[in-house]
Parts: sequence; C-alpha cells; structure tokens
Amino acid sequence: MTWRGSTTVKDRIFASLTYLLPLFYVMQFALQLRLPLLSQIPLLGTALEILLLPVAIVFTLVPFGLAGIIIFFVLFLLVVRNERIAHFIRFNTMQAILLDILLVLCNLLVDILLKGLGFNLITETLLNVIFLGTIAACFYSIVQSLLGRYAEIPTLSEAVYAQVR
Repeated sequence: MTWRGSTTVKDRIFASLTYLLPLFYVMQFALQLRLPLLSQIPLLGTALEILLLPVAIVFTLVPFGLAGIIIFFVLFLLVVRNERIAHFIRFNTMQAILLDILLVLCNLLVDILLKGLGFNLITETLLNVIFLGTIAACFYSIVQSLLGRYAEIPTLSEAVYAQVR
C-alpha cells in the first residue's frame, strides 16, 4: 500500500464517487441479461437503482450512448493523468476505470458463451459471480475510500499502481 500524504474528506468523497460508474455498468449488465438473481433479491436491485439514479440521469442526457466514452476519457485524461490532483483520487479513479474495462471484457465473453452454451446453470452461475463480484469490489472500494485507505484488489491494484505514479 502506497501512502502519498493524508486525505481530506473531499478527497475521500470524490474517490468513492468514481465507483458509481462500474456499479452503473454492472447494473446494466444484469438488467440486459435479465439475471434471475435480481428477481430473487428485489431489495438489492431496488437499492442499486436508487443509488445509481443520478448516474442514469447523466447517461440519458447525452445522446447516442456516448456518455460512457465521454466520461471514460474525461476521467482518464483530466483526473488520472493530472498530477495536480491528489494521488488518492487518481488511484481510485483508475481502479474504477479498470473495473469498467474488466466488465466490458466480461460482457464480450458472456456474449460468446451464451451463443455457444445458452442460458443454463453454468452460464447463470458465471453471470452471478461477475455481478456479485463487481458489486463486492465496488462497495469494498467505496468503504475503503471513505475511510481514507487505498482499496487493494489483487492484480487490479497492481495494474493501477503501474499507471498512476
């Protein structure tokens, strides 16, 4: 864990807000595939929808589905690459971006698997693992950020440290 000075309350809040982006994408992932898990645990879906309402509003304001790409480049170029911003915020922003990229790759893999295997116990289990794993990683990271600690996710955090100096 690399400590680069102390964090302010504002830094902690901004760092934790970046994880709303992968949460929004994993929710879209679950709704698009109609995961039975959301119907089995309706409170989870409702809580996530309420939490992600501001993000959904931003995504509906930008036409043609460009909001994700615009937000990605804004966060990467103006936050991660800006050395005047606190290392804590840049680290968490990059980690949220990498979680997002990982979700996109999982989505591509799932599309291929679903075409070949169909929707069965194996694919449903894989989808639930992706969904719950992303939610767990995001909430862990949000809590750690609010506490002023670096959220260490194996392999992912190492890649973040390689990108953020």
